Amino acid sequence: MGAEGTGQQTGTGTGRRRFLGTVAGLGAAATAGTGLRSLEDPPPAETTARRPGPRPPRTRPLFLGTYTSDGRGGTGVGYGTYDTLTGRITAGGVVTGVADPSYLALAPSGRTLYAVNEREEGGVTAMALRPDGRPAVLGTRSTGGAGPCHLSVHPGGRWLLSANYLSGSVAVHPVDPATGALGERTDLVTHADPPPGPGQDGPHAHQILTAPDGRHVLAVDLGNDTVYTYRLDTSAGRLTRLSHAALRPGAGPRHLTFHPSGGFAYLANEVDNTVVVCRYDRRSGRLTPGAPQSTGTGPGTSFPAQILVTRGGRFAYLANRGHNSLTRYAVEAGGARLRLLDTVPVGGDFPRQIAFSPDQRWLFAANQKSGSVTVFAVDAGTGALRRTGAPFTAPVPVCVLPR
Repeated sequence: MGAEGTGQQTGTGTGRRRFLGTVAGLGAAATAGTGLRSLEDPPPAETTARRPGPRPPRTRPLFLGTYTSDGRGGTGVGYGTYDTLTGRITAGGVVTGVADPSYLALAPSGRTLYAVNEREEGGVTAMALRPDGRPAVLGTRSTGGAGPCHLSVHPGGRWLLSANYLSGSVAVHPVDPATGALGERTDLVTHADPPPGPGQDGPHAHQILTAPDGRHVLAVDLGNDTVYTYRLDTSAGRLTRLSHAALRPGAGPRHLTFHPSGGFAYLANEVDNTVVVCRYDRRSGRLTPGAPQSTGTGPGTSFPAQILVTRGGRFAYLANRGHNSLTRYAVEAGGARLRLLDTVPVGGDFPRQIAFSPDQRWLFAANQKSGSVTVFAVDAGTGALRRTGAPFTAPVPVCVLPR
């Protein structure tokens, strides 16, 4: 996961993914009368135009992931709300009993929340989202690997996919359609080839996601500079490898996101501090990387974390750890080209992960080292970012998930 713990690119222990900064607890930040709305409320409208009918809720749920095994980390999955008009976050509480929930994902139904358990004996935990706003733990299943750092739900909602960073493998779990609970693992695939990249001791699976076509699953591996394409058997929950795309040695690919057209994807490379536009073949699932491009962070040390693209496909944003900024790109040529526009300070230290609100009016940044979450208003016309209010204090936030 790059250099969160040491500031160096060597070493692969779980500690290198963390930072023991002095931060305040999310529970201490909780205030009475948060006005937490039902987690079953429908999502807000995806346009700023006025529509007839009932108004969307003023507050919506938000969840935070952290490291529970760090002395200054959190005690579980944080939950609260954000104001849809101002972006302001209000603490609600913490779901304890979830070990090292460093990455979170929602089921397509919106009724279940999933978390990785980023430990040597990795796991994934399912939580039901109750109307009172507090997630309820349904249970945990082993991923069969070490240090899971990413997970996603297949669009059909029946399968949970996870990536084990330390052991370089990806796993599949069945999802109970009635409750959202997880069954025993149906597959585990280790990335045995190609060989590791420079300075790496083996494969390090960092992300697994389903392509927009729904037919292919892609796994990003930082350790061997590769993105794998699989087919998921949606009856048996088994992965079949179809192809792989090689990045230049030492790139360290970390996070991939697709353009809404489905024909292009953007890859953030952690180790060499670049981004790459990739062409995606919908029929074969093959990814073809282009030339590496600048992140706009200059000659200093910086580690790209996560890249996002707007629903309309006009702008992309990259979080830069070290430089502590967000890079804004214009997306051109139908998704085939990124043009760097600017970088803006993130207002915190080490932005580990970024996320849009469902209406993409707000962008949230989880700043791991400063123990804060910053909120930006997104200009729909220009893509410009404007930081709003004071950062929200949280213990070692490594994932923020607005709903």
